[in-house]
Amino acid sequence: MTEPVSITLANGARVSGLWQKPDDARACLVLAHGAGAGMQHKAMAETADGLAARGVAVLRYNFLYMEQGGKRPDAPALAHTAVRAAIARASELAPDLALFAGGRSFGGRMTSQTQAASPLPHVRGLVFFAFPLHPAGKPAIDRAAHLADVKIPMLFLQGEKDALAQFDLLQGVVQSLGYRATLQSFPHADHSFHAPKASGVKDADIREAMLNKTADFIRQNTPP
Repeated sequence: MTEPVSITLANGARVSGLWQKPDDARACLVLAHGAGAGMQHKAMAETADGLAARGVAVLRYNFLYMEQGGKRPDAPALAHTAVRAAIARASELAPDLALFAGGRSFGGRMTSQTQAASPLPHVRGLVFFAFPLHPAGKPAIDRAAHLADVKIPMLFLQGEKDALAQFDLLQGVVQSLGYRATLQSFPHADHSFHAPKASGVKDADIREAMLNKTADFIRQNTPP
């Protein structure tokens, strides 16, 4: 069951959230959306539903620009405020659950930037669904510099054909982070975790593998 909730930012603005907590939940993932689609996007809903079925509660939420119907993503400082507010709201909703945070693309990067600037209270690990390492066609690793300041476990779920993360560059970034970071790759998948029909790989199979890996990562980093 999905419950609408309200999240108040430090500046007094409010954004919407959707809360799902299965009866057997021991952990919660606070999930941010990508730049072009909000918390109700099909991929966000499938992720939340799939994790709930695996015993993980999910709080997904909108950034302020998406809440207001804007097209241009919020500046990082404002996006970071939303991340912190969503974490605080999750703590209120389920103070007994182990907390994790992350998101799709832009949402994942804003979450890691927030964590790097000042640790998110009680958050035990970060999950990135298609980390946007660089703009399409402009391979670089500048966007990953802040990850060195993230001192909690990180899981990178990444398609090897992602135009926003040249795979060898991302591999190097993850390796540089040492034991804190784990990379789960999907050989035929793009930034949306879509595989071409000719590959013989079904998108549904990629999604199931991602959900299983995410649930395992959360389980491994949740205290008994």
